[in-house]
Amino acid sequence: MRNVRRGGRPPRFATGPRAMVPDMNTTQRVFTLASRADRVGVAVTRAGLIVVLVWIGALKAFPYEADGIVPFVANSPFMRFFLKYDAPAYKQHMNPEGALVPANRAWHTENRTYLFSHGLGAVIVAYGLMLCLHPWLPQVAAVGSFLIVIMSFVTLSFLITTPETWVPPLGDAHHGFPYLSGRGRLVVKDAIMLGAALVTMADSAKAYLRKSALNGARAEAGARDVPLAASAG
Repeated sequence: MRNVRRGGRPPRFATGPRAMVPDMNTTQRVFTLASRADRVGVAVTRAGLIVVLVWIGALKAFPYEADGIVPFVANSPFMRFFLKYDAPAYKQHMNPEGALVPANRAWHTENRTYLFSHGLGAVIVAYGLMLCLHPWLPQVAAVGSFLIVIMSFVTLSFLITTPETWVPPLGDAHHGFPYLSGRGRLVVKDAIMLGAALVTMADSAKAYLRKSALNGARAEAGARDVPLAASAG
């Protein structure tokens, strides 16, 4: 028979719990590959931040996006002074996404909603473009990441200052903390952006320090070569 050894004994096959244990060499190889993904992970994190910042920042130029941020701005002690009317005046003039209500648009224009949104969008796009400079000016990218960290903290503060981030008490027993509304679920995701910005900030700062050290070594080597060339002349 094919499966019978020379001694006449059939081969032994692992059975029981030991048969389910994966080969350690394979496991080590998998984890070794995973451990080398940190550089790719940082690059993907930076690219993701750039896409989100530039895209979302550019959308701030459109009225529907500007209308949606009014509750956050009007209730924030850090930004409410940018708008003309105090909260909760905006509640009577909110436009559903995709709907056009000329009277509400006129109110938001008077409220400086669109003016503020355009400025905010330009700032957010600028942050994204600063991250793009990492290969050439890592110090600029590091500053951009730091500014994103600050922006993320401000955004997360909306969970405290904006009532609309929590499910309102409209009859359901599940309302208030910890039941996040649609706006609240959008805001809490900035915790991910905060962590991502910290990672890219550290990576850009390390790149700047390496670049500075290399330039310093080259300058020192060039300074040593000058006296040797003069003496040889």
